[in-house]
Amino acid sequence: MLPTRVARATLQQLLLGEDLSDHAHGNAHIQKVLHRIRICRTVELGYHLSRCNDPSCGHLQVQYHSCRDRHCPCCGAIKKQEWIEARTQELLPVKYYHVVFTLPHELNSLVLGNRKQMYSLLFRAASETLLRFSMDPKYLGATSGIIAVLHTWGQQLSFHPHLHCIVSGGGIDAEGRWVEARKNDWQFLFPVKAMAEVYRGKFLQAVKQLLTSGAICPSADTDMGAMLNDLYRKNWVVYAKAPFAGPHTVIEYLGRYTHKVAISNHRLEQVHEDDSVSFTYKDYREAGKQKKMRLSRKEFIRRFSQHILPRRFTKIRSYGYLANRNRSTRINQILRTLKLPEHHGRVSTPNTVLLLTQYYKNIHECPKCKSKTMELIQVYLPWKQSDDG
Repeated sequence: MLPTRVARATLQQLLLGEDLSDHAHGNAHIQKVLHRIRICRTVELGYHLSRCNDPSCGHLQVQYHSCRDRHCPCCGAIKKQEWIEARTQELLPVKYYHVVFTLPHELNSLVLGNRKQMYSLLFRAASETLLRFSMDPKYLGATSGIIAVLHTWGQQLSFHPHLHCIVSGGGIDAEGRWVEARKNDWQFLFPVKAMAEVYRGKFLQAVKQLLTSGAICPSADTDMGAMLNDLYRKNWVVYAKAPFAGPHTVIEYLGRYTHKVAISNHRLEQVHEDDSVSFTYKDYREAGKQKKMRLSRKEFIRRFSQHILPRRFTKIRSYGYLANRNRSTRINQILRTLKLPEHHGRVSTPNTVLLLTQYYKNIHECPKCKSKTMELIQVYLPWKQSDDG
């Protein structure tokens, strides 16, 4: 008889037995996401059943299906690798810079109540700021390539929306020529304080327009006029890190951060008898020292739910010469300018090969006799079973 459930991830354990509607607060999308994570890799999603065809072994193996939700800490490894392979072919042998745009915490309630519009505005304000500086002859005089990734969490699962941007150290000018970033006095690609002022102005001006049009709605007890005045006076944070050592470090960064979820299972330590959960986090105020935090189950799920993105929202976006439309044509044009071989399209790598090369897992190898003799004998899909039933 097949087991009904495999060993559970800690996040799944926390969701078991919970009334998810209590945590979703009427948001059907959040409730569906939490439910998918809860039943990930269980019989409720079906399974593949394989058997070793060596008569002396005959080992049976059940592979439960994953939920494939982008918020699940157990899923997304293959999709992440496919995305990284595609981006790797677009990287050029130039310097790349890492810039982080954050939002002041005073905006948290407005963002939480209007996530899709405010996240989109964050992308727009940050990308327009970078492109304005890149196209200014004083700084570069060309259009850079930008990859922007949205993160909404801090180490303690607090709500902290910010945008990580990878910016090329050069770009295409009006004649289609490649312009290399010149050395400057501010150590980074563009002056950080000047970027912060432009970013603040663009973001708050757009917020005013959205409020006027009724596209976003603040809570009833919020004095938006006073808040906006305070935000105009506040110094906004744009953080520019040291440039990446080269394209290979960009790839390493993409591998770790682009498809990251709010919290990974390896950070979750223990579910206690009092129904609380403890997890590790880095305290960056103390040079990244690792500490532990303990929260009630309800509070932990509440914090996690804050970071579930709106349905079909794109959390990784490209701008400049990396913008989606005609991207491959522009990159080949740059490669010709740099007298480098052109790209001839990406060859799709089968999942079986990705599993073998990235995770050293051969799906045809029997875990018992170690021979490559596993063959698929059944695919169980619960929804088809009920339809046939």
